Order: sequence, then C-alpha cells, then structure tokens
Amino acid sequence: MLTEFLELNIFGFLLIFSRLGATISFMPGFSASYVSVRIRLTMALALTFAVMPVIVPNLPVLPTSVTELGLIFAGEIMIGSFIGLLGRILIGSLQTAGTVIALSSAMANALIQDPVAEQQSSTISGFLLTLGIIIIFVADFHHLMIRAAIETYDLFTPGTVLPLGDFAQLMARRVSDSFILGIQLASPAMVIGLTYYIGLGLLGRLMPQLPVFFFGLPVQVTLQLWVLTVTVSGIILVFARRFQEGIGAFVP
Repeated sequence: MLTEFLELNIFGFLLIFSRLGATISFMPGFSASYVSVRIRLTMALALTFAVMPVIVPNLPVLPTSVTELGLIFAGEIMIGSFIGLLGRILIGSLQTAGTVIALSSAMANALIQDPVAEQQSSTISGFLLTLGIIIIFVADFHHLMIRAAIETYDLFTPGTVLPLGDFAQLMARRVSDSFILGIQLASPAMVIGLTYYIGLGLLGRLMPQLPVFFFGLPVQVTLQLWVLTVTVSGIILVFARRFQEGIGAFVP
C-alpha cells in the first residue's frame, strides 16, 4: 500500500512539475538569464507542491509502457512551453515598437545589451522592455500567467491527444498580433518622423545651400524624444491591456 502511494505521488508530482516548470522556464520576467536557475527551479517546485492536491486526482494512471510515459511527459512540457512562450510573444511587441521608434528617430545605431531580450537592442527597445517587465510584476500579471498555466488542466487533460494544429494556428496568430501591436504603439513616432522627413526634404530643395543633415538630425532626435516622453504612458497602458487580454483568454 505504501509503495503504491509513493509511486502515485511521485508520478503525479513529476507530471505536474513538467508542465509548470516549462511555463516558468519561458515566462517573461523569470526566463531571463539574470534570474538564477535555482530560483526558477525553487519556484516551480513550490508551485507544484501547492497545486498538487487539487490536480493529482484528475491525472491519468501510471502507464506501463516507457513509450507512453515519454509521450505524456513530452505533451506536458509542450503545453507548459506553449503558455510561457505566449507571454514572451506578447512582450515582444514592445521590442518591435522600440525598434521602429529608434528607426524613426535616427537612434537605431545606439545599441545596448538588453537583459530582457538577451541580445543587443536599441536603447529605446531596452527602455520599453524594462518598463513592460515592471508593469507585469506591479500589476500582478505574473500571477495571471501562473493561473493560466494551472487552468490549462481543464483545457488540456494530461495523457490526451494534443490539438497541435490549433497550437500552431494560435501561435501564428499571436505572433502576427504582437507585430501589429508593436507597429500601432510606434505609430506616433512614425507619423512625426514621416512628416519631419517630408518637411526636411522640401526645405532641402528650397535651400540647397543649407546642410540638411547637420541641421536636421539634432532637431529630429530632440523632437522624437519629446514625442516618446508624451506617449510612453499610453504605450505602456495599451500594452498592459493587450497583455492581460492575451493571457486572460485562458483564465475563466
């Protein structure tokens, strides 16, 4: 009796840990390289212990075949990675917006090592991504992502066939929506930049002796920084609402 009890709990614990651990590994804010692997592992273990009494009764029995066991764990890791990557895709809209704003303001060559994107990005992209991570934790959206991962047990029962076609379609739709959102967030800078370029081109044609490049670049950078200062609060608020809607779709 004791042996059966231990086997059941160990199997259930590892099955839950595989899904929630994969979610934590890809979740924005936790998956960055500056977050220690031990911290992520501790969080995943603590979360698994917390939800285990509720989820274990709905788990399938321990399969007798090693192949079936591997397929079950692979499916759980795939579901957890899917939920975590959705958050990464949504926050990627801020990097798109920052890159477009940097191109419109002639600051695309000013690159820094972005700790959120884990690559070199423009200064504005790093600034917006840092603000996005702060908003996620301040507004408790990290709790929403964890809750969405737990609620997936009602949508995707462990051991059943996964709707891989629906996964691919939803992921493609989220990538498209993230890019569109990034362009929308950067639209004020794009409009101001296009208007300024047209005016600068007309000025260059009317006054050929005027050094347009040396005259226009400082004004362009100053103007776009002013536009960013005015619109940054609206950019973050729109991102927060869309992020909540995207993750909240999995929470009833």
